[in-house]
Amino acid sequence: MNMNAYIDHTLLKPEATETMIDKLCEEAKAHDFASVCVNPYWVARSAKLLSGTNVKVCTVIGFPLGANTSAVKAAETRDAIANGATEVDMVLNVGALKSGDLDLVRSDVAAVKQAAGDVLLKVILETGLLTDEEKEIACKLCVEAGADYVKTSTGFGPGGATVADIALMRKAVGEGLGVKASGGVRDRETALAMIEAGATRIGTSSGISIVSGHAPTGSGY
Repeated sequence: MNMNAYIDHTLLKPEATETMIDKLCEEAKAHDFASVCVNPYWVARSAKLLSGTNVKVCTVIGFPLGANTSAVKAAETRDAIANGATEVDMVLNVGALKSGDLDLVRSDVAAVKQAAGDVLLKVILETGLLTDEEKEIACKLCVEAGADYVKTSTGFGPGGATVADIALMRKAVGEGLGVKASGGVRDRETALAMIEAGATRIGTSSGISIVSGHAPTGSGY
């Protein structure tokens, strides 16, 4: 299987430096990954480095807690796109979901989608904080709000992607939306299991290990 097209090559650590971002982009170009995923501050630099390539520039919105207001998330989205982002991964309002304010959750995603326009929108559920019922509800709200993808985790919350969650999310959204496995996917075997369960994108800092089949080194997303 050609794994590179599944990989969002990710660096979201707050201590990321210019040198680290430059290396991330060079690796993404060399391996023709689907995208790099970086914090908003690094979008413009990444877009410049990846100009003329097939690699998308993905950034995160309302990250990592999802507790910003919809107006702030929408403004952050517009700013990121103006700086060169071609995909955005927003964090769901987890507290609103757990409070039962489903209209707010739906309108929050819809506000970001409106701001994003044709730019691909992925919604991070932070599955480690949710019950299975809440995961299903969140997926359905994302469908209703016009999201393009649902995604498991920020990598900063409890737990990460599991095969069971990917299967649940795939069933909940049907075939119309993408499903992104993120958090803890650090080797080829795990990535393949996620894809088999229904994932269409893998968010990871171990993309090179995954495509090469080598054991990952260090710790990461």
